[in-house]
Amino acid sequence: MTARKIIIDTDPGQDDAVAILLALASPEDMTVLGITAVAGNVPLALTQKNARIVCELAGKPEIKVFAGCDRPLQRPLVTAEHVHGKTGLDGPTLPDPKMPLQDQHAVDFIIETIMQEEAGTVTLCVLGPLTNIATAFQKEPKIVARVQEIILMGGAYFEVGNITPTAEFNIYVDPKAADIVFKSGIKLTVMPLDVTHKVLVTKERNDAFRNLHSPVGTAVAEMTDFFERFDKEKYGSNGAPLHDPCVTAYLIRPELFSGRHINVEIETTSELTLGMSVADWWRVSDRPANAMFMGDVNADGFFALLTERLGRL
Repeated sequence: MTARKIIIDTDPGQDDAVAILLALASPEDMTVLGITAVAGNVPLALTQKNARIVCELAGKPEIKVFAGCDRPLQRPLVTAEHVHGKTGLDGPTLPDPKMPLQDQHAVDFIIETIMQEEAGTVTLCVLGPLTNIATAFQKEPKIVARVQEIILMGGAYFEVGNITPTAEFNIYVDPKAADIVFKSGIKLTVMPLDVTHKVLVTKERNDAFRNLHSPVGTAVAEMTDFFERFDKEKYGSNGAPLHDPCVTAYLIRPELFSGRHINVEIETTSELTLGMSVADWWRVSDRPANAMFMGDVNADGFFALLTERLGRL
């Protein structure tokens, strides 16, 4: 099987960092055409810097990183320093990047790449708010029909919300952008909180990262040491969920995940439920299915894959 061509759109974030590392460690499964940064977990100035830090940590300074949108389409930016720390990558001490930030805007890179590559061969792996993707679709509608698939971390159904009572963070930050993407007609695979809350970094799993005895293994262990304190306190769980690596793990081992092809709509107007992903899990509406909405994951298999691949770096 040939490697999938992917663009990683991201707002690093410790879990974004792990997702990027997994992708960069898996060249037989995916070719990273570029990484596009968006404002989300922390502001854009930090997310584009963090993306470059992660590339250098992986020993892949040749990867091109592009800065994109610094705010959502229609509302003020909401960030998550309370989870990820003031840098977004709090935990390990990592050097500032030496590799350059590309001059081209991320949105223009996305458009140019999808138009240049053969139609139906570029997958968008989206780890943060969907602002860059929706902006690209609005700027050049021709790319919509050329995208192979969008795999994204976002939304929730049974787990409901993590930033408000009803909304998951990535969707809540830019619900208008999410609405545009979910209505695009593109093949859509969604990793909601329902899945990501089942891949918990327990002490044993984090020790496995640390026992790789490599800069990557140590950094990942220190990242999860840092941000798990928030989730343990909030949920009473025995570890922190690794949300975003579900996206890149799916490209390598799709059989680890199971879900349903259902209709998912995004709430964009309600003060009470803004950003809610209204997932018709029980198929009680007559709205057509538009997303493969994952509901379960083999957590042991996920962590075995992650540990093995991180060990390559």
